[in-house]
Amino acid sequence: MKKSVLLGTLAAVGVLAGAASAGTLDDVKANGVLKCGVSTGLAGFASPDANGRWEGFDVAVCRAVAAAVLGDGDAVQFVPLSTKVRFTALNSGEIDMLSRVTTWTFSRDVDLGLTFAGVNYYDGQGFMVRKDLGVGSATELDGATVCITTGTTTELNLADYFRANGMSYEPVPIETNAEAQLQYLSGACDVFTTDASALAATRATFASPDEHMVLPEIISKEPLGPVVREGDEPWSDIVRWTLNALITAEEKGVTQANVAELAASAGGDPEINRLLGTEGDLGAMLGLEADWAANAIAAVGNYGEVFEVNVGESTAIGLSRGLNALWTQGGLIYTPPFR
Repeated sequence: MKKSVLLGTLAAVGVLAGAASAGTLDDVKANGVLKCGVSTGLAGFASPDANGRWEGFDVAVCRAVAAAVLGDGDAVQFVPLSTKVRFTALNSGEIDMLSRVTTWTFSRDVDLGLTFAGVNYYDGQGFMVRKDLGVGSATELDGATVCITTGTTTELNLADYFRANGMSYEPVPIETNAEAQLQYLSGACDVFTTDASALAATRATFASPDEHMVLPEIISKEPLGPVVREGDEPWSDIVRWTLNALITAEEKGVTQANVAELAASAGGDPEINRLLGTEGDLGAMLGLEADWAANAIAAVGNYGEVFEVNVGESTAIGLSRGLNALWTQGGLIYTPPFR
């Protein structure tokens, strides 16, 4: 009897999980819009322009997924979320996915009911100070006041680093990047700590960026990427393989400018053909149209294009590819094959 009850319970859980996993894709299609959680405002990653149109590295991932599913990269409702509420918004169903400089960690993956669909930026925590503070290394920050975003991995990293180096600090808790800027620029804290990419993005918005510096130390691993609800395998597959499509497109030389031509010509590279839907049935496996990946690339460009136009060396943020170069160029950006 106990065994039958257990099997019945497991079967019921399986049915519920199946219903949940099918729900997001069905809901997005039914609504005709993707609800995507983003930062409350971080230059280069997610922020509205002068006309209110959202732009940025993380925004591009949302637009790519919308294009893959709905055929329209503009079919996105952007939901700005603070670090404090981002996971609650995802798990409650307020948003369909989260693309918001979010670090993949053990506890978030295992304990919070989340699934990370991949890594779109390899980062690490750093420190920004005013040059007139007179320090050149994080090891010189003993006794400093530090602005730090609550509810993030940076809190534990900061505590670990200072303890390991026998230093003390006074935390100044903040909830948003905008608040961090105000507190830091007003002198409420000596140091602002967060992901190094976010520090570069924040510094670029200052009236006098040359008066500030990001210290050389990187004290953590921060693999950032899009997130969906756990138990939503068909949906996580779509988000994961849309990101992978942008990466493979860069590796194969498929760009926003040539994707339509390559899709029409069905050339000699079988993986490009499979990627663009002119060969095989990869789209059908995802429950999408054959041209899902071609639509994503046409909407935002390949991974390299997304990087360069939003945060690359030609922008005010000025980030080099570094770890985020393709594996063929000494970086960590790598995707499983499309076959």
